This record gives sequence, structure tokens and C-alpha cells, in this order.
Amino acid sequence: MSKMNAGMTRDEAFALLNEHNTDPFHIEHGETVEQTMRYFAREYDPENEEFWGIVGLLHDLDWEEHDDEPELHTIYAAPLIETAGGTPELIRAIQSHTSDFNPDLPKPELQMEKILFATEELTGLIGAAIVMRPSKSVMDFEVKSLKKKFKDKRFAAGVDREVIRSGAEMLGWELDELFAHTIEAMRSFAPDRDTYLAAQEG
Repeated sequence: MSKMNAGMTRDEAFALLNEHNTDPFHIEHGETVEQTMRYFAREYDPENEEFWGIVGLLHDLDWEEHDDEPELHTIYAAPLIETAGGTPELIRAIQSHTSDFNPDLPKPELQMEKILFATEELTGLIGAAIVMRPSKSVMDFEVKSLKKKFKDKRFAAGVDREVIRSGAEMLGWELDELFAHTIEAMRSFAPDRDTYLAAQEG
């Protein structure tokens, strides 16, 4: 895999995220997806870990300001990222995770894009599940518990199970494999503060 260029540093990306998001939950969600993407990058594309991380950090840049227009999610983000110095490949990667909302957007093709698509909603489901546990930690959270929460449509109803299924298919992974990988990713940085309570309000 060739070296990918985000056009901005992690600090610049984080400043941009804070410029357009005031809800601490949204900022934490960006950081959770960033760290999840970094975990997978270390396994699949270590040379581009920084790029994968910035994609994760900024994937929902425009959501707080435009959550009433899901079909335009990431369309609003594109000029913001471009003005901040972001590259076309960064914008493309971010927009690919909303191609299910808007068929005009690029579909995930790179492994990085498929992993973002598959794990972004899943990190939310895991976060919502661990806050209900006595430990409030992902460290003792197992795949079998996640499978129960996944099947219970009333739990964290805002999490789109079809997106998660579709993401696993794109990657050629069984759901259990995706669940195990993503739990391991989240254990690698143990985001116990990111409970993703908003998912339960959906």
C-alpha cells in the first residue's frame, strides 16, 4: 500500500473537529473511532496509521451541525476539510462511510474504508453495552454478550444493524469475527468514558 496523505496533522484535525462540534459525546465518538481505526491500521497498513486515524477522527465532522439531513452527511464536511488543507483522498475515505445514505457518494473500496464502514456503528453498540455492565469496561466484555445486544433491536435502537452486517460482508468476515476484532480494538485503548449513550436515544 502506498503512503497516503491526509493533508493535515492529527492536531489540526482535532482542532477542526472541535470547531464544528461542541457536544463532548461527539468528540469522544470521533476519538473512539480514530483509535479503533489506528488499531486496524497497525494490523493491515501500518505505514498509513496516521491517515487511518484522521479518517476516523473526522468521519462525523458535520453530523452535529446537520444531523437532520442524513442524506447530506459528509457532503457538508467536504469543503470544511478541503479548506483546512485536507486531501481529496481524505475526503473520499470519509464520504465512503455514508454511501448507504447517499448513492452518489463513493462506495468503500479500500480495506480502510470497509473497516470504517463496518466498525463505526459497531463501536457505538459496544459503548452502549459496556455502560450497562457492572464494570463499565470493555475489558471484560465478550462476543457472546455483544451478540445478544446486537439481536435485541430495542437496545441502542439508533445503531443500524444492517450497516454492520453489510460492512462485515464487504470485508469477507463473519459477524463474530468483526465483533471479536472490534472488541479487541477497543480494548487496546479502553475507552471506558465513551459510553455512546446517544445510541440509546435513537
